[in-house]
Amino acid sequence: MSEPRLPLSKYTVLDLTAHRAGPTAVRQLADWGANVIKIEAPKSISNDKGSLIGSRNGFDFQNLHRNKRSLTLNLKTEEGKAVFFDLAKKADIIVENFRSAVKFRLGIDYGEVKKVNPRIIYGSIAGFGQTGPYGKRPGVDQIAQGMGGLMSITGLPGEGPVRVGIPICDLTAGIFLAQGIMVALIDRETTGKGQWVHTSLLEAIIQMLDFQGARWLIKGEVAQQAGNNHPTGTPTGVFPTSDGHINIAAAGTNLFERMNKAMGADDLASDERFHTGEGRTANREELNELIGGYTRGKTSDEWIEILNDAGVPCGPIYSIDQVFANEQVQHLGIAKSVNHKTLGTMKIVGQALNMTGTPQPDTMRLATPELGEHTDDVLAELGYDADKIAALHGENIV
Repeated sequence: MSEPRLPLSKYTVLDLTAHRAGPTAVRQLADWGANVIKIEAPKSISNDKGSLIGSRNGFDFQNLHRNKRSLTLNLKTEEGKAVFFDLAKKADIIVENFRSAVKFRLGIDYGEVKKVNPRIIYGSIAGFGQTGPYGKRPGVDQIAQGMGGLMSITGLPGEGPVRVGIPICDLTAGIFLAQGIMVALIDRETTGKGQWVHTSLLEAIIQMLDFQGARWLIKGEVAQQAGNNHPTGTPTGVFPTSDGHINIAAAGTNLFERMNKAMGADDLASDERFHTGEGRTANREELNELIGGYTRGKTSDEWIEILNDAGVPCGPIYSIDQVFANEQVQHLGIAKSVNHKTLGTMKIVGQALNMTGTPQPDTMRLATPELGEHTDDVLAELGYDADKIAALHGENIV
């Protein structure tokens, strides 16, 4: 049985990435069918003393690098660079997330690659941008969360800045870069030429500020921490029940009136302080306390059913294990199987995007490769004969 066609299957990607942001971008391309060749340093020259994402067989690495093949290559040698440029001549996309100066020092930057392949699309992620006062600084997710303003609006008021519980700068930078690469592929259909596409952790998280950033740019308002409350829409937040907590989103007069009716909260409906959105936000603490008086009277499941039946968004607050046990999550099928030759069959996190014509397979095409697992295959596809491949091994080039 042949594998189902995926929309990016005609494209070849050279993956020079490490850590998380760059691999996230490449994962988007790999999962949708791209022929991804992950280029890594040979074990003989590797100075890896541990990674931010753990060991190769750990959950993080396995989740990030599926659907790729691994080629080891010493890019610090002229022979290694020669192999790289042979690959680049035939590739469509290169992705890297070195510190901004490294690719130039190695001589594998966009300017050099486009000399041998003007159609190449070269994707880059840095911490703070490719140029500028901070262009050469090392950047990781938490530093960007702080510098991009996110930590200042996350957490409970008065309790200090709080990081988001996922590496959101890394992840969004990677997704934005993948989007940019695909935009560049579309543009190449018109121009016949590739281009350099780059973003940074800092730019990604500033875009993700969205309306909170626009509050400052347009109205001059500096957003503050709001804890579990929505920063501008009231009531939206976490409310106690007889057996836990639930989320209720009843901002806007229509939803607020529906909630009051479903709860039998005539006192909230008649209270003039709560007749407008501005009034509800100005009196948020009092309103939330009154709503809590009602929600404490029933279980979480009871309120979730009552309020959703009334058209008021309401839902549980799950731990991660409960998320994947949930019937809707199981129906969506976002936990995908992958068969690893040594780790066996396991589940990893799939794609959030659904496409009717070219759906994601239930089982990933390829598990995360062992270091250099496909070196000989990739070199043979380039046209290297057995003697040439053996010589590259003997000289520790691959």
